[in-house]
Amino acid sequence: MNSVTSDSTAEPLLFGWDSPRQQKAVLATFLVLSLVAHALCFYVFQIVYPTPVALLPPPARVTFIAPDSEEGRTLLRWIDAEDPALAFTTHPAPGARLSTLPRAEHVPSYSALQPILKDIPPLKHDLRIPSCQPPGAVQSLSRKTASALVSSRTVIFFSKELDQFGAPSLPASSFVASNEEAPETIRFRVAVNEIGEIRYCFPINSSGDPALDEQARLHVVRSRFAPNTAAGKAGSSLVWGIATIQWGSDVTRPRQAPTASVTP
Repeated sequence: MNSVTSDSTAEPLLFGWDSPRQQKAVLATFLVLSLVAHALCFYVFQIVYPTPVALLPPPARVTFIAPDSEEGRTLLRWIDAEDPALAFTTHPAPGARLSTLPRAEHVPSYSALQPILKDIPPLKHDLRIPSCQPPGAVQSLSRKTASALVSSRTVIFFSKELDQFGAPSLPASSFVASNEEAPETIRFRVAVNEIGEIRYCFPINSSGDPALDEQARLHVVRSRFAPNTAAGKAGSSLVWGIATIQWGSDVTRPRQAPTASVTP
């Protein structure tokens, strides 16, 4: 029994069961030092930084303009003199009333100038026998002017740059339009070589009919000029110009198929 008790007293315990007196003393020391430090800081800040004094805003004051003082009367006279509403105010004449209108006497024009009276024409009795036919409507003779249709042919013009080749030989023209609208004048930019052939033809504008544009381009391309060896300038064998086609009445219009009337 004695050996068991001696072994248990020799081994240290897992938890310390002694009274924490030392920890309580340390905590109390820190609390005292904290109170002293707070008191010292409070004393220092009270001396260095005094309590700020709050300044209240000045009370509002109202000034009345009264005619009792000379300054008030002067200010009132200045306000009356500088009032812009007085310039737009109409002051009636003294003793006048707004409801009464001025009396104006009407003077007729014939009182000053007497008109010249004309004599009545003598009464003539018509003793002719009246017609047995009642009067009818007036017949209006309208002149029927037949509009003469002036036939004109389609003409092609070339610019002055191509005058050196002379007059061109044009192919037979046969233009067929695809719609009923009047075509506009069309222009092409063309290039002529030394032997008088049109090598390039570019449309500048349209006549409003794509099919007619293609026919006009082929007509210009098929045109021929006289050969001119002196046409080339500065090493270039092409001369550029403008070809203009002015349409005439020889352009064939499309025929509209007659619409069959459907009878119920």
